Amino acid sequence: MSLVYRFRITFEDYDEVSRDIDVLSSQTFEDLHHTIQASIGFDDLKPASFYMSNDLWVKGQEISLEKRKDKNGQNLALMKDSKLSSFITDPHQKIYYISDYEVSWSFFMELVKILPSADMTKIYPTCVKVLGESPKQYNVVARPAVVDEEFDALQVEEDLAPEEDSLIDEAEEVVGMDEIEGMSEEGEEVGEKDEMEMGEEASGDESKEDDF
Repeated sequence: MSLVYRFRITFEDYDEVSRDIDVLSSQTFEDLHHTIQASIGFDDLKPASFYMSNDLWVKGQEISLEKRKDKNGQNLALMKDSKLSSFITDPHQKIYYISDYEVSWSFFMELVKILPSADMTKIYPTCVKVLGESPKQYNVVARPAVVDEEFDALQVEEDLAPEEDSLIDEAEEVVGMDEIEGMSEEGEEVGEKDEMEMGEEASGDESKEDDF
Protein backbone atom coordinates (compact mmCIF):
# COMPACT_ATOMS: atom_id res chain seq x y z
CA MET A 1 0.00 0.00 0.00
CA SER A 2 1.28 3.48 -0.92
CA LEU A 3 2.05 6.11 1.62
CA VAL A 4 0.91 9.69 1.11
CA TYR A 5 3.56 12.39 1.09
CA ARG A 6 2.44 15.91 1.92
CA PHE A 7 4.78 18.54 0.49
CA ARG A 8 4.67 22.24 1.24
CA ILE A 9 5.80 24.24 -1.78
CA THR A 10 6.77 27.92 -1.55
CA PHE A 11 8.18 30.34 -4.09
CA GLU A 12 11.76 31.29 -3.34
CA ASP A 13 10.96 34.98 -3.88
CA TYR A 14 7.38 34.93 -2.56
CA ASP A 15 7.48 33.08 0.75
CA GLU A 16 3.97 34.29 1.64
CA VAL A 17 2.62 32.09 -1.17
CA SER A 18 2.46 28.35 -0.54
CA ARG A 19 0.69 25.18 -1.62
CA ASP A 20 0.30 21.89 0.25
CA ILE A 21 0.14 18.91 -2.08
CA ASP A 22 -0.56 15.28 -1.26
CA VAL A 23 1.03 12.74 -3.56
CA LEU A 24 1.30 8.95 -3.39
CA SER A 25 4.74 7.52 -2.74
CA SER A 26 4.24 5.27 -5.78
CA GLN A 27 3.64 8.20 -8.11
CA THR A 28 6.33 9.90 -10.15
CA PHE A 29 8.00 13.28 -10.05
CA GLU A 30 6.26 14.06 -13.34
CA ASP A 31 2.89 13.62 -11.62
CA LEU A 32 4.02 15.99 -8.89
CA HIS A 33 5.36 18.51 -11.42
CA HIS A 34 2.03 18.79 -13.27
CA THR A 35 0.11 19.22 -10.02
CA ILE A 36 2.42 21.97 -8.76
CA GLN A 37 2.07 23.88 -12.02
CA ALA A 38 -1.73 23.59 -11.92
CA SER A 39 -1.91 24.66 -8.26
CA ILE A 40 -0.10 27.96 -8.94
CA GLY A 41 -1.88 28.68 -12.21
CA PHE A 42 1.14 28.08 -14.47
CA ASP A 43 1.16 26.06 -17.66
CA ASP A 44 3.47 23.06 -17.68
CA LEU A 45 5.02 23.67 -21.08
CA LYS A 46 8.40 24.84 -19.82
CA PRO A 47 11.39 22.66 -18.85
CA ALA A 48 11.72 21.88 -15.15
CA SER A 49 13.89 19.96 -12.70
CA PHE A 50 13.77 18.69 -9.12
CA TYR A 51 16.96 18.65 -7.05
CA MET A 52 17.17 16.42 -4.00
CA SER A 53 18.56 18.71 -1.27
CA ASN A 54 19.87 18.60 2.25
CA ASP A 55 18.71 20.72 5.19
CA LEU A 56 20.74 23.69 3.89
CA TRP A 57 19.06 23.51 0.47
CA VAL A 58 22.27 22.41 -1.21
CA LYS A 59 21.27 20.89 -4.53
CA GLY A 60 22.09 17.23 -5.05
CA GLN A 61 20.80 14.74 -7.62
CA GLU A 62 18.79 16.31 -10.44
CA ILE A 63 15.60 14.79 -11.85
CA SER A 64 14.68 16.38 -15.17
CA LEU A 65 11.45 16.67 -17.13
CA GLU A 66 13.29 16.31 -20.42
CA LYS A 67 16.23 14.21 -21.56
CA ARG A 68 19.42 15.99 -20.58
CA LYS A 69 22.95 15.17 -19.51
CA ASP A 70 24.80 16.32 -16.41
CA LYS A 71 28.21 18.02 -16.46
CA ASN A 72 29.90 14.63 -16.63
CA GLY A 73 27.94 13.62 -19.72
CA GLN A 74 25.68 11.20 -17.84
CA ASN A 75 21.97 11.01 -18.56
CA LEU A 76 19.86 12.67 -15.86
CA ALA A 77 17.03 10.76 -14.21
CA LEU A 78 13.71 11.50 -15.94
CA MET A 79 10.65 12.56 -13.95
CA LYS A 80 8.36 10.13 -15.72
CA ASP A 81 10.58 7.19 -14.73
CA SER A 82 11.32 8.30 -11.16
CA LYS A 83 8.99 7.26 -8.35
CA LEU A 84 9.03 9.41 -5.24
CA SER A 85 9.58 6.47 -2.93
CA SER A 86 12.92 5.76 -4.64
CA PHE A 87 14.30 9.19 -3.70
CA ILE A 88 12.71 10.08 -0.34
CA THR A 89 15.15 9.12 2.40
CA ASP A 90 14.36 11.74 5.06
CA PRO A 91 10.99 12.24 6.86
CA HIS A 92 11.61 15.98 6.39
CA GLN A 93 13.03 15.69 2.90
CA LYS A 94 13.81 18.97 1.17
CA ILE A 95 13.66 19.36 -2.59
CA TYR A 96 14.64 22.35 -4.72
CA TYR A 97 12.39 22.77 -7.76
CA ILE A 98 13.03 24.98 -10.80
CA SER A 99 10.61 25.69 -13.63
CA ASP A 100 11.36 27.55 -16.88
CA TYR A 101 15.15 27.86 -16.92
CA GLU A 102 15.11 31.20 -18.78
CA VAL A 103 13.01 32.92 -16.10
CA SER A 104 14.09 30.49 -13.36
CA TRP A 105 10.98 30.18 -11.22
CA SER A 106 12.40 28.61 -8.07
CA PHE A 107 10.58 26.79 -5.27
CA PHE A 108 11.37 25.25 -1.91
CA MET A 109 9.67 21.94 -1.23
CA GLU A 110 9.60 20.29 2.16
CA LEU A 111 8.02 17.02 3.24
CA VAL A 112 5.84 18.10 6.17
CA LYS A 113 3.75 14.96 6.75
CA ILE A 114 3.59 11.28 5.85
CA LEU A 115 0.15 9.71 5.92
CA PRO A 116 -0.01 5.91 6.29
CA SER A 117 -2.77 5.40 3.75
CA ALA A 118 -4.51 7.14 0.92
CA ASP A 119 -8.03 8.51 0.97
CA MET A 120 -9.89 6.41 -1.57
CA THR A 121 -12.25 9.32 -2.34
CA LYS A 122 -9.39 11.51 -3.61
CA ILE A 123 -7.49 11.52 -6.85
CA TYR A 124 -3.74 11.98 -6.28
CA PRO A 125 -1.73 14.12 -6.51
CA THR A 126 -4.05 16.77 -5.07
CA CYS A 127 -3.64 20.26 -3.69
CA VAL A 128 -5.04 20.31 -0.14
CA LYS A 129 -4.14 23.85 0.94
CA VAL A 130 -3.72 27.17 -0.86
CA LEU A 131 -2.15 30.22 0.74
CA GLY A 132 -1.61 33.50 -1.09
CA GLU A 133 -1.98 34.46 -4.74
CA SER A 134 0.84 33.32 -6.97
CA PRO A 135 2.56 35.80 -9.32
CA LYS A 136 1.81 35.85 -13.03
CA GLN A 137 3.82 33.39 -15.05
CA TYR A 138 4.19 35.79 -17.97
CA ASN A 139 4.51 39.55 -17.94
CA VAL A 140 2.05 41.18 -20.32
CA VAL A 141 3.55 44.16 -22.14
CA ALA A 142 1.09 46.72 -23.49
CA ARG A 143 1.44 47.44 -27.22
CA PRO A 144 2.43 51.05 -27.98
CA ALA A 145 -0.19 53.22 -29.63
CA VAL A 146 0.21 53.60 -33.41
CA VAL A 147 0.91 57.20 -34.34
CA ASP A 148 -0.61 58.42 -37.60
CA GLU A 149 1.61 61.37 -38.51
CA GLU A 150 -0.50 62.43 -41.52
CA PHE A 151 -3.66 62.43 -39.44
CA ASP A 152 -1.94 64.41 -36.68
CA ALA A 153 -0.71 66.98 -39.22
CA LEU A 154 -4.21 67.42 -40.62
CA GLN A 155 -5.59 67.72 -37.12
CA VAL A 156 -3.07 70.46 -36.32
CA GLU A 157 -4.06 72.34 -39.48
CA GLU A 158 -7.72 72.08 -38.54
CA ASP A 159 -6.95 73.33 -35.06
CA LEU A 160 -5.03 76.32 -36.45
CA ALA A 161 -7.56 77.23 -39.13
CA PRO A 162 -10.12 78.94 -36.84
CA GLU A 163 -7.35 81.06 -35.31
CA GLU A 164 -6.15 82.16 -38.76
CA ASP A 165 -9.70 83.07 -39.82
CA SER A 166 -10.22 85.13 -36.69
CA LEU A 167 -6.95 86.98 -37.32
CA ILE A 168 -8.03 87.76 -40.88
CA ASP A 169 -11.42 89.00 -39.67
CA GLU A 170 -9.77 91.24 -37.09
CA ALA A 171 -7.39 92.68 -39.71
CA GLU A 172 -10.26 93.43 -42.11
CA GLU A 173 -12.22 95.05 -39.31
CA VAL A 174 -9.28 97.29 -38.37
CA VAL A 175 -8.72 98.29 -42.00
CA GLY A 176 -12.40 99.07 -42.42
CA MET A 177 -12.48 101.29 -39.34
CA ASP A 178 -9.32 103.12 -40.45
CA GLU A 179 -10.84 103.85 -43.87
CA ILE A 180 -14.04 105.10 -42.32
CA GLU A 181 -12.15 107.35 -39.91
CA GLY A 182 -9.96 108.62 -42.74
CA MET A 183 -12.97 109.35 -44.86
CA SER A 184 -14.66 111.24 -42.06
CA GLU A 185 -11.57 113.35 -41.44
CA GLU A 186 -11.19 114.05 -45.15
CA GLY A 187 -14.87 114.97 -45.35
CA GLU A 188 -14.51 117.46 -42.52
CA GLU A 189 -11.48 119.05 -44.20
CA VAL A 190 -13.36 119.31 -47.50
CA GLY A 191 -16.35 120.88 -45.73
CA GLU A 192 -14.20 123.46 -44.04
CA LYS A 193 -12.56 124.41 -47.37
CA ASP A 194 -15.95 124.78 -49.03
CA GLU A 195 -17.20 127.05 -46.24
CA MET A 196 -14.09 129.28 -46.49
CA GLU A 197 -14.40 129.58 -50.27
CA MET A 198 -18.08 130.42 -49.99
CA GLY A 199 -17.26 133.05 -47.41
CA GLU A 200 -14.64 134.60 -49.64
CA GLU A 201 -17.04 134.71 -52.58
CA ALA A 202 -19.68 136.39 -50.45
CA SER A 203 -17.28 139.08 -49.26
CA GLY A 204 -16.18 139.64 -52.85
CA ASP A 205 -19.74 140.21 -53.97
CA GLU A 206 -20.32 142.77 -51.19
CA SER A 207 -17.25 144.75 -52.21
CA LYS A 208 -18.52 144.88 -55.79
CA GLU A 209 -21.85 146.29 -54.66
CA ASP A 210 -20.05 148.99 -52.72
CA ASP A 211 -18.21 150.10 -55.88
CA PHE A 212 -21.47 150.86 -57.61
